[in-house]
Parts: sequence; structure tokens; C-alpha cells
Amino acid sequence: MCRLFGLISSPLRTHATFWLLDAPDSLSVQSRREPDGTGLGFFDAAGTPEVHKAAIAAYEDRAFAREAREVESATFLAHIRYASTGGLDVRNTHPFEQDGRLFAHNGVIEGLDRLDRRLGEDRSLVHGDTDSERFFALVTRETAAHGGDVSAGIESAARWVAGNLPLYALNIVLVTARELWALRYPATHELYVLRRPAGGHHGSRHLDQAGRHGHLRVRSAHLGERPAVVVASEPMDESPQWQLMSPGELLHVAADLRVTSRIAVPDPPAYPLALSDLRPEAAASQRPA
Repeated sequence: MCRLFGLISSPLRTHATFWLLDAPDSLSVQSRREPDGTGLGFFDAAGTPEVHKAAIAAYEDRAFAREAREVESATFLAHIRYASTGGLDVRNTHPFEQDGRLFAHNGVIEGLDRLDRRLGEDRSLVHGDTDSERFFALVTRETAAHGGDVSAGIESAARWVAGNLPLYALNIVLVTARELWALRYPATHELYVLRRPAGGHHGSRHLDQAGRHGHLRVRSAHLGERPAVVVASEPMDESPQWQLMSPGELLHVAADLRVTSRIAVPDPPAYPLALSDLRPEAAASQRPA
């Protein structure tokens, strides 16, 4: 199953070190599927998005993904991909960038011909083959239609997909240089949020988080002294303050770290997909890693 990770420390910029493929332990490596891609997105001091990503098709790609990446930003977005739609190619690897925003998705949307028709001329925003980038293009189009309101754009796009296309899951994280959004829909996959005070729940620790499957690790000494909000597919440390988002919940973290959330997609999918309905490669991508 794809892994999502978003972090925001806005308005302050934070130094952080990421390992997108942390070294797995020897006992579990044989039973765990290797990811198909890794990506890290962030913003430079001028607010320009930067993306480092690799489609993992060879040993050299895995070595690239295991290198420590020391970056500075007020927002970060990391993604570990297990391919469901689209081949092993950088253009299909998350995060994606459109209009200065970065986006990553975990789930499966089908009926892509109909989604392409809905996008119309905005299909030109899509450079790869994935359902994820197509949905992002729909968010971008709907955000523009709502006067630049990203929350309204996500809600409009998600409600249209939920009401018109076969859907397995639509968990997303979207960031700008100073803000973060996350949506969990429906209840298929988990998505957690941590409102982390400076020093964590102990009050004196830097951030050191790792996924339990060993594929993503992040450290930041700065977060021993400043607050942050983290969104992830699973709790990344021992903090008791991780909260599971509700199905249909849209979370927004503003530039001052103020957190708001609401149920933006209250109804179940009109055409829900079960794991058994998916193509074998798509089904494999949605099972626990």
C-alpha cells in the first residue's frame, strides 16, 4: 500500500533529513514487496517547489532512494509508491506539481476515460498515466473555478469522483509553500494526523519518525524547539496524540499552523470497489506492504 507523509512547520522553515527507503531489517525483507517509486517534495526559500523522485526499476534506483536527503522548507510531502495505474516511470511517480502545488495520493480510481472527458482541455496538466495525476488535475481545475480556494477545489473534485466513478480509495495530501491539506475517503485506508507541540509529547525531543515497514524515516532537530503538524498513512512514532481522520474528512493546516477540519464528502461512493474488483496489479498495490 502506498505511503503518504506530509509535514508543516509554517510559518517557520525547518531543516529535516529524509530517508525514503530506510534500510529494512533482515527478518522482514523477504516477505515485503519492494516499492515501485519514491518521491520527496518541498519548497525553496522563494516558494518554488522542488521534487526529488525515482521510479524504482533497478538497483541504482533503490540506492538513490536510500540516500539521506537534507532539505529545508516550511512544508514537506513524501510518497512511497506501489504502482496501481501507470508503469514504472518518473512521470508516474509522486509527488506531482501543478500551479505551484504538490500532491500525492493513495488509492485507486477507475473510469479514467470518463475522468478525461470531465477534464477536457485541462487533461493537458497530466503528463503521466496515473489516476492520481488526473485527480490532481481535477482539483487544480476546480480550485481555479472556486477563485483559488483549494479546500473548495478538493471538495468539489472528490464529490464528483465519489458520485460518478468506480472508487476504491482516495486518500490525498496536498501542500503549498505555506499550507497543507489532507483528505481521507472513504474508510478503506487509514490516514492519521499529529498536532505535534515543540519537543513532541515529551516536550524536549527532536522529531525522529519512521514507518513500521521501514520504508520512510525523517529526522529534524529543529522540531525539538518548534511545533509542527504531521499527516501520515500510519503513526510514525510512539506519541499517543496521533488521531485517525474520519472517512470523508478534509483537513486544512493554515500558514500559522491553525488546523481546521470538516466532513467534506459525507456520502459513500456511488460505485464502491472491493479489493477483489481490482486488476491484480492494482489489488497488490493496495494491500499492506
